[in-house]
Amino acid sequence: MTGGTFMNFDAFEKKAKELGVLGIVVTKDGKEIGKKLWDEQCRRNVYSASKSFTSTAVGIAIKEGLLSLDEKLVDCFAEDLPETVSDNLAKATVKDLLTMCLGQEKAELMGAQRPVYEEEDWVKMSLAFPFVYEPGTKFVYNNVGPYLAGVLVERRAGCDLVSYLYPRLFKPLGIARPTWELDPYGHVFGAGGLFLTMDELHKLGLLYLQNGNWNGKQLVPESWVKEATSKQVENDKDSFGYGYLFWGGRENTFRADGKYCQWSSSVGRKRGYHCYRRMPQRPGTDGCGVYRGISAGINGYIWK
Repeated sequence: MTGGTFMNFDAFEKKAKELGVLGIVVTKDGKEIGKKLWDEQCRRNVYSASKSFTSTAVGIAIKEGLLSLDEKLVDCFAEDLPETVSDNLAKATVKDLLTMCLGQEKAELMGAQRPVYEEEDWVKMSLAFPFVYEPGTKFVYNNVGPYLAGVLVERRAGCDLVSYLYPRLFKPLGIARPTWELDPYGHVFGAGGLFLTMDELHKLGLLYLQNGNWNGKQLVPESWVKEATSKQVENDKDSFGYGYLFWGGRENTFRADGKYCQWSSSVGRKRGYHCYRRMPQRPGTDGCGVYRGISAGINGYIWK
């Protein structure tokens, strides 16, 4: 630390370079107390951390009366259903799109799959994948849910997801209109592919830490912030659960989590938030393990 107010990342420097860490920023009680960059701040794909922005769009859309969590998918996507609608698909709701408990057997629309699908209508394709489990009963990490959630917001709002979020979220946060991956029909891919700088990703975490309030304006309903970052279902990795496209963590923490350890994570529910991102993982490295180590140190400092 320097002067008791700024974190010192010198001890992390060597490991950071070995693992391709790009940067880390830490905020405590509304003030930035630590920041270290190992590369310039340009926009990069935040991968599945994009899902938390889609969750935010759903929360705002619910407040505006555009949709509700208990709507059935067979009603939301009535023109896109397969010829035979299974009992499990008939039971699936908007809520199930957000919890990784949609009922499908395996992950679809993942990064290596998207370039090789022959079908161009991903909405119809997504609903045609088998629903082998009763919705809400089995956690299967899958891009179908958040993708369909984003499409639903687009259809109800009458504009693409970026255009919907720009005046409601991005602009108030000081984030210039971002680039976001599209499907073959031009729908924003709500499960991934959003490009942001580290500081821009950090702002979403700070917004949630402040219960959806930014500079005195309630951008996201406080009730949604609480629901989205609370344990809604068990996950298949640990005991901390999964909210609405947010992961749970130790000591009641939550995070937006993207591939290659692009994390925007709370430290407790009120005091601190940190954002960490690194380059694509190199063989034999455990970037997330190193992240957990530095995260523990940050937690200790935040609570001093």
